[in-house]
Amino acid sequence: MMNGSNALAALVVSLAVMAPASTALTAPKTQLSMQTGNVTSQPIGHYEFCRDHRDECSIRTRSGSSARVTAHGWEVVRDINLSVNTTIAPMTDMEIYGREEVWAYPVDAGDCEDFVLLKRRKLMDAGFSPADLLITVVRKPDGEGHAVLTLRTAQGDFILDNLVDEVKLWTDTPYTYLKRQASFDTGRWVTIENGTTDVMVGALK
Repeated sequence: MMNGSNALAALVVSLAVMAPASTALTAPKTQLSMQTGNVTSQPIGHYEFCRDHRDECSIRTRSGSSARVTAHGWEVVRDINLSVNTTIAPMTDMEIYGREEVWAYPVDAGDCEDFVLLKRRKLMDAGFSPADLLITVVRKPDGEGHAVLTLRTAQGDFILDNLVDEVKLWTDTPYTYLKRQASFDTGRWVTIENGTTDVMVGALK
């Protein structure tokens, strides 16, 4: 079994490797990563989640460049995304808990935020930094609010989504990006300034 430092080295390096989306190799640098803005409101579901998981919402790191993910690291990312997507049944909070906006680690069923939480925990267990695993609020083309997991890398920002098994560069998804966890503080959220050409409000208050 690899120790923590060896496992991390197997996942992230400073050398160039192939990213999972070919567009990441040709897209303008301004499109590879989201541009974040000011601190903004924390979704109520995450606020309540943090009351029960204070250690997960109090991780502070220096904001800096993300590491470049190795070929093995991308295999881990893909495997975790697919595994969670295929083992957790999609159900609404109302169906599971009888109320809305419950963010929790799923056992066998959950909604989009629950998928994100489980993928994030599994990737942290695999050696990825919490500063690079950011819960992100988006709006789908039909106007419905949705949550995905953003993986920050030196190759760009990639999205793990319970609606799609493929890990994609964020600009290759159909979503409007509104806000996400701050990379410097897991309990705070920041706006996404280049998520859309239109100002959209009201998602996952």
